[in-house]
Amino acid sequence: MKKIIDPGVKKKTVNVRDNIVYSVQKDLDGNPVELKMSIMLQNGNAEMRAAAGVDDPGEDHSRKPALLWVPGGGWRGDDKNLMLGEVTEFARAGYVVASIYYRSSYQAKFPAQLIDVKTAIRFLRAHADKYEIDPDRIGVFGRSAGGHLATFAALNTDGYDTEEWGDQSSKVQACCNMFGPTDVTALMVSEKAKLDDPKFRWHKLEDTHGGMLVGGDPETMIERSAAATPINFVNKGTCPMLILHGDNDPLVPIELSSDHLYEKLCEEGLEDQTEYYVLKHAGHGSREFFQDSVKEIMLDFFDRTLKA
Repeated sequence: MKKIIDPGVKKKTVNVRDNIVYSVQKDLDGNPVELKMSIMLQNGNAEMRAAAGVDDPGEDHSRKPALLWVPGGGWRGDDKNLMLGEVTEFARAGYVVASIYYRSSYQAKFPAQLIDVKTAIRFLRAHADKYEIDPDRIGVFGRSAGGHLATFAALNTDGYDTEEWGDQSSKVQACCNMFGPTDVTALMVSEKAKLDDPKFRWHKLEDTHGGMLVGGDPETMIERSAAATPINFVNKGTCPMLILHGDNDPLVPIELSSDHLYEKLCEEGLEDQTEYYVLKHAGHGSREFFQDSVKEIMLDFFDRTLKA
């Protein structure tokens, strides 16, 4: 069977660049750690350029807003490419999407993870020409532990920048926090009360996700968790934020996290730039978060904050 079709050229090609080293840091033993990112963007037909030295006609290589995806995994580490399939829509919508590894709580304690996220943001600005990024329009988004770090980055506070790409800013212009544990202290207090329950996952505070993140003396762990709690640092320099959380989250209960974050943002006078969606029946990262209707909310938010 032979057919002739005319598919048109409306849909643009999305390319992925993998294992880009954006930072070299050290772990708890002083060993060097190469931190890598993947970058996904519409920048023409890469294979055609490699094979024939030409690109599809009419390709647009203008600057695009960028989104930094911060993976979850309880700060213990997760594959930076695990969720690329779920964020492809953002690249199709004209964003440069970067996804990163950051030091896990096994490799380093807070604020190492936030330092890595901010370094990645500066890397994107430093390489804006190469990856067709508009350096004035960078957003950050993430799920669970990644939502916590994305929220911390969205506060645009000073004090977490290193010399790597030091001539660039680590400030961001928009953030989407997906069910991040943004009140680490409240979560750890809640978990401490359950440690004697034989059915509970943890039996020592230092083994919990928050305990692993904070590290150090268990006796002062809850007190020191204040430094790793984004709601304690909400300020008027915080960028516009979209918050998504399920009302049936057993791991990061909404009343111990996103409710607190929204209250703090409103207290700071940032209610008009904050959008808070509670997803009915949704658990911790359950499929409700990846429905088309939710992604449309996310895209609409980023379009208004980064493309307007």
